[in-house]
Amino acid sequence: MSKANVFLCAILLGVALPCAWAQVPGNSVAAGNLPSTPQPQTGHIALNPSEAIGARAVLSVTFPRGTGSPTSDPQAGQAVPAPSGPLQLNRAQAERLAIKNNPRISVGRLLALAQHQVYRETRAGELPNVSGGLTAVDANEGSRISAGGLNAPRVLERAGAGITLSQLITDFGRTINLVASSKLREKAQNASAQATEEDIILATDQAFYNALQAQALLKVAQQTVTTRQSVEQQINELTQNKLRSTLDLAFAQVNLSQAKLLLLDAQNNVDSTVAALAAVLGFDKQVNFELNEEEVQPPAPPVDVDGLINTALQQRPDLQALTYRQQAAEKFRRAQRDQLFPAISGLGIVGVTPVRPDCVGGSCFPNYFISPWYGAIGVNMSVPIFNGFLFTAEASEAKFRANAAAENTRDLRDRVVRDVRTAWLSTNTAYQRVGVEQELAKEADLGLMLAQGRYQLGLASIAELSEAQLQQTSATIGYVNAQYQYRLALSTLNFEIGVQP
Repeated sequence: MSKANVFLCAILLGVALPCAWAQVPGNSVAAGNLPSTPQPQTGHIALNPSEAIGARAVLSVTFPRGTGSPTSDPQAGQAVPAPSGPLQLNRAQAERLAIKNNPRISVGRLLALAQHQVYRETRAGELPNVSGGLTAVDANEGSRISAGGLNAPRVLERAGAGITLSQLITDFGRTINLVASSKLREKAQNASAQATEEDIILATDQAFYNALQAQALLKVAQQTVTTRQSVEQQINELTQNKLRSTLDLAFAQVNLSQAKLLLLDAQNNVDSTVAALAAVLGFDKQVNFELNEEEVQPPAPPVDVDGLINTALQQRPDLQALTYRQQAAEKFRRAQRDQLFPAISGLGIVGVTPVRPDCVGGSCFPNYFISPWYGAIGVNMSVPIFNGFLFTAEASEAKFRANAAAENTRDLRDRVVRDVRTAWLSTNTAYQRVGVEQELAKEADLGLMLAQGRYQLGLASIAELSEAQLQQTSATIGYVNAQYQYRLALSTLNFEIGVQP
């Protein structure tokens, strides 16, 4: 090959390589728009504490290694380290920590970013396509290609470079519908990410209230053991002094054993609920929590359930995601139908041929390479005639899938209406139950006090005292459960209507 050919190759490579490098993933400027993944919490975290129903409690749990946890890099798989000191949390702070650390949140956001790139890929069909080419040939002068496909058989020594531009003029709506479908799917993925975030918020509220409920029940169990142990000691002394029978002592010992069993179950429940809370917050090792209850009492449940249903139909992110997917399926159906229409595109090419032969073997060829540059423009229309009914089948498939997506959306709307109404009924029942359980607890306390007085005066048997103790313990547990179940019912209702508390 001549020196001119080599020089031209070097020039074109110097232009082509930077262009190719700019298209490599990770080297474009758009890569800088990716949000950073959740950062781990380290050290002692002290937040504003508050107290209402009960006092603070320091809870801890140990997790086995290898459990799922959020990472600072979704591809690294590194767990969020547990804080060195007690982690003080109220409900709102626990929600923010879960949103920051839970890996499901990162997955939803990353999938939304990936779907945006799918939209960009589809939109590329509407934009011009520019490519460059370089050809350098060192040929045997005067030779011809004698085998192969149909082409210009004369082989000439030459070197040239050029640029080709192609642009879709119209395909009668197919590409436009494909771009619209991709955009709607991106919106659906964003809505799904929002739905995942609300799922995590609800799971955090459930774990937080369950931990507080377990903490309160542990206090009830501890107080029950203390009280019944005191009664057992008193009856034991009276029995030794022949003032009470051994039957009374046996009843007291049975009641004390039942209280100890209640304490064991309560402690196990505390460990289990704290494990669930730590998992949803993104920790996989031992964590000391200092849980603070809310100072403000929860409000009464809403009265208008129809208004809640309308709010849910407008704001539920999972319903929005399914609606976007239905619209995307409809756009894709139209795009598949538009394959039956022609496609018109334009093409332009321009280039230079600095190295070209004037004569070969003593013979000149005035019809070859008359000008040192070349250029042409044209329009091409592609008309589908018959391809084995492929386009027709694809259009029918897209139509059936669009109809199925519409039915899925309708089914979810019906379930949203049912779930909101059910959550509203449960919230009202839980609210009324709090008042009833409070009155029952007061009456049980009064009954226990009277039974203890009657027993000390010798007017009641140990069976009556044991029954009063059992009723008082059961009523106290019921009142504690009712308070936290109502708070949890409110959180569930907010989740069902698509409103974050």
